[in-house]
Amino acid sequence: MKNKFLSIACIAASFPSFAIAAESNPNKADTVFMLINTILVLFMTIPGIALFYGGLLRSKNVLSLMSQVIVSFSLVCVLWIIYGYSMTFETGNAFWGGFSQVMLKNISITDLTGSFYQLIHVVFQGAFACITVALVVGALCERIRFSALLIFSVLWLTASYIPMAHMVWGGGWLAQDGALDFAGGTVVHINAAAAGLVGAYLLGKRSGFGREAFKPHNLPMTFIGTAILYIGWFGFNVGSAGEVNAISALALVNTMAATAGAVLSWVFCEWLFRQKPSLLGACSGCISGLVVITPAAATVGIGGALVMGLIAGIAGLWGVVILKKWLHVDDVCDVFGVHGVCGIVGCLLTSVFTASALGGTGFTEGMTMLRQLGIQAISILVCIVWSSIAAYISFKIADKLVGLRINLESEREGLDITSHGESAYN
Repeated sequence: MKNKFLSIACIAASFPSFAIAAESNPNKADTVFMLINTILVLFMTIPGIALFYGGLLRSKNVLSLMSQVIVSFSLVCVLWIIYGYSMTFETGNAFWGGFSQVMLKNISITDLTGSFYQLIHVVFQGAFACITVALVVGALCERIRFSALLIFSVLWLTASYIPMAHMVWGGGWLAQDGALDFAGGTVVHINAAAAGLVGAYLLGKRSGFGREAFKPHNLPMTFIGTAILYIGWFGFNVGSAGEVNAISALALVNTMAATAGAVLSWVFCEWLFRQKPSLLGACSGCISGLVVITPAAATVGIGGALVMGLIAGIAGLWGVVILKKWLHVDDVCDVFGVHGVCGIVGCLLTSVFTASALGGTGFTEGMTMLRQLGIQAISILVCIVWSSIAAYISFKIADKLVGLRINLESEREGLDITSHGESAYN
């Protein structure tokens, strides 16, 4: 009976636009819970992503990356208020929502989503949109033109993030099909990874790539960013439950278990094959575990989450060491190797470890593991194809308008000076 309750509640949480209860008064505990989780998700991007990515770059480009993150973050915030929230969560068709809440009109300060204020829901979901666009930046940095990135952000948010979020969380096509994505395996991670990969190909490799050693300039900075992302991710996953309940508790433990497992598997594999366990490997394993559990946090059992984390550490290491070489791409911060590979692994394994026989909350009535696996595979394929096409068009438009890549001289001098007129280290 308990499993049945969790399964039904989780499915309800997967359809945010249909989760508005008839309750007339907010639950104060749930309201505080969602306020804290919203702030945690915002904290993941600034400073989390900025520090994590910034430390991985060369010192001459760290400020340019941070500028790209904070400005794209602010741009997405504005667009989300103007039309993003409405087009994602309003009733529309299978791919887009409606326009009745443009500029958040028709949302009063007392309206509720579930048991908390709808305006909190606006910001919570907006934070997901912000971090998704910021993730893409990690594949493009050190050679993309600042103005081109902003144009891309506007176009891709509209053409890819919003429809994917609507299809999965807004009651659209994939939600109706039964796809499981609790907190953003497809919507956030695979979506961003596919766009980043397309952008990396279109931009081409950095000058000197493959001939010079491009080492992270500040690993302590990357570690601090990782720690912020780790803590913030609890808001990401736990807050997706929408209230203080059994689902939020399960998501909390699963997030911790999967992440710890991934750190250990990445570090021990690296230790085995490279003879030395690295801090960068531990940080990368941490992100891999967080990514893999994101779609599954509320439906898999704790043992399943741990196994998923152990697999993610190995999969992420394979993605950044082997797959990256196969793809012949300069994905600077390994967005596809970590977020793409582990996002795909997580979405597929969700259909396995959700099974009650393996400790999960169980499938909906009439659903089997094989059928759920097929639905998950379709959602992954749709996300990759949709995001890639949207990204290609968005990058091409930006290239036509302002040029996608900075010139060679500016790239060699560094974007901090040539694009922003400042230096991180004087």
